[in-house]
Amino acid sequence: LEGHTDWVWSVSFSPDGKRIVSGSEDNTVRVWDVERGVQIGDPLQGHDAEVWSAVFSPDGKRIVSGSSDMTVRVWDAERGVQIGNPFQGHTDWVHSVAFSPNGMRIVSGSDDETVRVWDAERGIQIGCPFQGHTHAVLSVAFSPDGTRIVSGSEDKTVKVWDAEGGMQPDSFVQGLAGAMCSVMFSPDGKRIVSGSGDKNVRVWDAERGVQIGSPLQGHTKWVASVAFSPSGKRIVSGSNDHTLRVWDVEMGLQIGSPLEGHTDWVRSVAFSPDDKRIASGSDDKTVRVWDVERGLQIGSPLEEHTDQVRSVAFSPDGKRIASGFEDKTVRVWDVERGMQIGDPLQGHVDKVKSVAFSPNGKKIVSGSYDGTMRVWDAEEGIEIGSPLEGHTDWVHSVAFSPDGKRIVSGSSDNTVRIWDAESGVQLYFLAPGHTGPVSTVAFSPDGKWIASGSYDSTIRIWDTQIYEAIITSHQLPQGSKGAFSPSHTIADGEYLSASMYCGLAQVNFLSCQHLQFSFHQFLHTHSVTVNNSLVAFSQKMLRAGMNQ
Repeated sequence: LEGHTDWVWSVSFSPDGKRIVSGSEDNTVRVWDVERGVQIGDPLQGHDAEVWSAVFSPDGKRIVSGSSDMTVRVWDAERGVQIGNPFQGHTDWVHSVAFSPNGMRIVSGSDDETVRVWDAERGIQIGCPFQGHTHAVLSVAFSPDGTRIVSGSEDKTVKVWDAEGGMQPDSFVQGLAGAMCSVMFSPDGKRIVSGSGDKNVRVWDAERGVQIGSPLQGHTKWVASVAFSPSGKRIVSGSNDHTLRVWDVEMGLQIGSPLEGHTDWVRSVAFSPDDKRIASGSDDKTVRVWDVERGLQIGSPLEEHTDQVRSVAFSPDGKRIASGFEDKTVRVWDVERGMQIGDPLQGHVDKVKSVAFSPNGKKIVSGSYDGTMRVWDAEEGIEIGSPLEGHTDWVHSVAFSPDGKRIVSGSSDNTVRIWDAESGVQLYFLAPGHTGPVSTVAFSPDGKWIASGSYDSTIRIWDTQIYEAIITSHQLPQGSKGAFSPSHTIADGEYLSASMYCGLAQVNFLSCQHLQFSFHQFLHTHSVTVNNSLVAFSQKMLRAGMNQ
C-alpha cells in the first residue's frame, strides 16, 4: 500500500478486517481497502507533526491517532473528517493510542512520561495523568475487559494501571538492559508479552509478574512490536532488523523463515481477526499484508504513505488495517484488495506512533509525538471529538479496553493514562510508576488489568478496579514492547509476549515459567489479529501476512 511520503509508524486493522489505518511521518492518517489494496478517500490531515499511532474504534466507525504535535485526534472513519477538536494535554510527543473495548475511552502514551485517558466522545481528559514512568511512554493498551491499562516505556518498565483510578504502586518488569517497546495482554488477560531493546521477546504471568521460560531470541536488533494471534497460539514480532517472525507459543519455536521484504525498520505488526493474515508497517513507507500459513506476502505493498510506518493494527474482523506514519497521518487499508480506504486521517502535527481499532471496529485511536491521541470514525474517516490531551511528551502506545469504553496510553512523560473513549476525558493517571518513557501498554482481555512496558526495562501490571500496580517484576532490555495472548493456556491467555532489540520472549504469569523465541532483525511494531494474522513494519514499509 503506497501513498505515504515518509515513514509509516503505525498500522491497524478495522474490526471487520476490511480496512487498515496507518499513521506516518508525513503527518497524515490514511485508510486503506484491504481487498483492493487502495487508499480510501483522501489522507486524514490535521496533525502538525508525524503520526505515531493510529487505530480503529471497536465499532470501526472512528479512528484515533497520536502525534508528535502532542495531540490525540479522533476521526470519522467513513467520512474521513476529524471529529471535534484535538485532545490536548500532553506536553510532548504522543507515541501510542488505543480505544477501550467499548469505544468510550481512549488511552494515550507520551514522551511527557505520562499515560492519559480520554472521553472519546467529549474529547476531554478523564482524571489525572497516570504518572510513574521516568522516560517516554512508547506503548499503551487496554485489557480486554477495559478495567486495566498496560504501558511500556523507555524507562525499561511495563506498568499495569487501574483504568478507573490510574493507581500503580509498582513496576511489573524492571532492571533489564533495554527499553520496553511493546506490550500486550493475552485475550484472557492472564499473560503479557513484551518486546524490548535487548532483541528479545518475553512472556509473563500477569498475576504473579514472573517471566515464563527463556526469552524468545533470534532478532538481531531491537524488537519494536509484538502481538498475540487471536487464538493465542502464535506470536508475531517486528524488528529493526527489517523482518517479522512468527512463533509457536506452545513449542517456543519460530514458525518457518522470517517474513522478509521490508527494506527498513518494521515498526508495527498485527494479526487479522481470523488468524490468517498479518499486517506490518515500516520505515520504508509501506504497509504489507502476509499469509500466515505460507509465510508469503499477499499482493503488492500498500504504498500510499509518504513516510515511515510506525504502527499497524487489524480491525476486529480482519478486513482492514490501520497504520500510523511519520507523515503525521493514520491510514486505513482494505486487506483483500490491498488498497487504501479513503483519504489519510489527518490532524496530528507530529509522527503517529501507535494505532488501534476499537473492539467493534468502528473507531481508531492513534497516539503521536505531538503528545496527543485522536479518535477517528473508522467508517467515515473523520476525527471524533477533540484530541485527547494531557500527556506532556510523546505518546508511544495506545489501546482500547475490551468494552471499547476506555483507552490506555503510554508516553515519554513516563506515565500511563486512562481515557473515556466517548468523551475523550482523562479518567485516571497511573502513578507512581515507571521511571522512563512508557513504550507500550495493553489491556487484558477481561479488562481487569493493564500491562505497561517502559524504557526503564520494567513491566508493570495494574489493577483496573483500583488503578494500582499489583505486580512489579522482571527487568527487561531496552526497547521492549508487548502483547497479551488471547487465551488461558499457553495458547489461551496466560502469557505475555515481549519484543526487544533482537528477539521475542514470553512469560506465563501463572506458572512463572519463561519461554524463549528467536529473531534476527529489528521490528518496530506489530499487531496480532483474532485470526492470527500479523502486521509488522520497518522503517518505511508496512507488511501484512495472511493465514489462508
